Amino acid sequence: MPDGTREVPLPAELCRAAEQRFAAHYGSLEQFLTFVLQELLRDDAYRMDEAEQAVVEEKLRDLGYI
Repeated sequence: MPDGTREVPLPAELCRAAEQRFAAHYGSLEQFLTFVLQELLRDDAYRMDEAEQAVVEEKLRDLGYI
């Protein structure tokens, strides 16, 4: 296994179904799963930014700036 990667056991049927459906666009199951995980993490970061912004706006409102 190359440095910087991990092996993750997944159900064979799930892998086959994902390969059949997405291999043409992503090239391999590994590339598809990497893309999906990156997108999920980006979405979490976006939601965290929104939550942080709400906290800042609330504090500014409490101080009378908004």
